[in-house]
Amino acid sequence: MRPCIKRTFDVMGVVVVLVVMAPVMTLVALVILVTMGPPVLFRQERPGLKGRPFTVLKFRTMTDARDANGNPLSDRDRLTSVGRFLRMSSLDELPELFNVLRGEMSLVGPRPLLMQYLEHYTPEQARRHDVKPGMTGWAQVKGRNVLGWEERFQLDTWYVDHATLAVDLRVLLLTVGSVITRHGISAKGHSTMPRFKGTRGGEGETR
Repeated sequence: MRPCIKRTFDVMGVVVVLVVMAPVMTLVALVILVTMGPPVLFRQERPGLKGRPFTVLKFRTMTDARDANGNPLSDRDRLTSVGRFLRMSSLDELPELFNVLRGEMSLVGPRPLLMQYLEHYTPEQARRHDVKPGMTGWAQVKGRNVLGWEERFQLDTWYVDHATLAVDLRVLLLTVGSVITRHGISAKGHSTMPRFKGTRGGEGETR
């Protein structure tokens, strides 16, 4: 797909979603302020196109609770009931619309993961960064967090090779169904999915 066509599609889509979802986003922000206090947004550096870092925006879903030594508790222990609902409904992802407006992300593309994963990718897996990361993607509608890393990356690179406007529209329509059914929110035994430490996998959590 030509970059100019995809960019136009992204901007038009974001404007429509922002108009429709502005009241919901305002309500979510207020609920987070009341239940968890500031900040409302979660910010983290993620790799974008060609692996270049950018700051991804999400609604905050966890507290800053720490143990007696000052170390953060596990994701599962810090995840609030409000945060759990936001993740199950995917409402926590809505601030990424501003990442799309800024040109750092696209509506559809491989999900932006963690910076530390870059050193663990094989050359084939690293091709997921040949396009902008997306708010949703081919891997998300094919299983989301219940997929293993190998399968997820294969789906990401499939999208890189087959991205068209028709594919993007199909992914967006399937995403609506995934959000409604809440399919694939977390891997078994994890609040989201285990961290990626290379082709042999690893433990931990990742948003």
